[in-house]
Amino acid sequence: MQTDDVIDLARQLISIDSVNPALVAGGAGEHEIARFLERWAVENDLASRLIPSPDGRPNLVIGDAMRGADDTGSADARTLMLYGHLDTVGPGSMAAPFAPRIEGDRLFGRGAYDQKSGLAAALVGAREAIRAGVRGRVLVVAVADEETTSTGIQEVLRHVRADGAVITEPTELAVGIAHRGFVWVEIEVRGKAAHGSRPHLGVDAIFRTGPVIAALERYTERLAGRTHPLLGAGLLHASRIAGGTEMATLPDRCLLSVERRTLPGETPEGVLAEIESVLDSCRASDPALDASARVTLARDPFEIAADHPFVALVRGATARATGTQPDLAGVSFWADSAYTAAAGIPSVLLGPPGEGAHADVEWVSVSGTLACARALAEIALDFCG
Repeated sequence: MQTDDVIDLARQLISIDSVNPALVAGGAGEHEIARFLERWAVENDLASRLIPSPDGRPNLVIGDAMRGADDTGSADARTLMLYGHLDTVGPGSMAAPFAPRIEGDRLFGRGAYDQKSGLAAALVGAREAIRAGVRGRVLVVAVADEETTSTGIQEVLRHVRADGAVITEPTELAVGIAHRGFVWVEIEVRGKAAHGSRPHLGVDAIFRTGPVIAALERYTERLAGRTHPLLGAGLLHASRIAGGTEMATLPDRCLLSVERRTLPGETPEGVLAEIESVLDSCRASDPALDASARVTLARDPFEIAADHPFVALVRGATARATGTQPDLAGVSFWADSAYTAAAGIPSVLLGPPGEGAHADVEWVSVSGTLACARALAEIALDFCG
């Protein structure tokens, strides 16, 4: 495997604007980068299959052209899924986000770390394993919309089955076996509008929200008492607050949105019950408080047992490819591994080292990306035979 193959592909992917249009109005989306990868597959004697999401955004499955592009596998051979996503967040204040540059061992650009280098490593690793003559199937799925509602992986999993999956989000070459989920909760505090000169005729919804925020902050302290060995404690932060219509009017409504990062075993229903308990504690000191909470979006946590055979296989293959025994780790972010695991596919995360996901300076290690590609090829050879 040549360094140039992996890094040239990563640079080409970074150079294509694929900002998620659901995050940034007018974002380019994934169509151009999907067309590029269709051409790359042809040039590398691989088959590609387009699986559009319901909104028409493209998802690709790239695999062995000798056996066609059907994704059903076979009864006596295993199928490995290598996963990457096509979309990125917006460029923010990044200078020249789509003009990748290398300085020393660092490749800079939007998506370098999150996670076009991981996708490049998956594609080259899969290609090398297929050329070596694996008995089973190696499929790279490259999906749209990971950065918002994950419509891409959900659609792909309706059409593709696999016996194991490696999610190439950045893990610093550790084997990721757990991550938190999240629950978004909207709290509405209701008041009564009145003229600012006659506050006794109304109820200020924003004032009433203040004690709720203080109670939620105390609730975060209680979360510190429940921990996971790899992930630590569950988390909560206030994300947005909105209320009021004009300066001379008491606000009749205030909306507070919070995000609760959940540990394996925690559920949206349980989180909502805990938030409702916080509101109940506020009502104990303010019986007139009129407030309610609802879940607006939730994603499950992910965990695979440290002693699972797939974890051992991935760890062993990565050690051979890199010369270093990789750590088992929990990762701080949520990933589509929650969906592959929920589909019954043993899953881990493995991606190259770097820094700056969603930040104005983003880079990935050149040598780490090559090491990741080698590890993914070894994993495929071991798993698929």
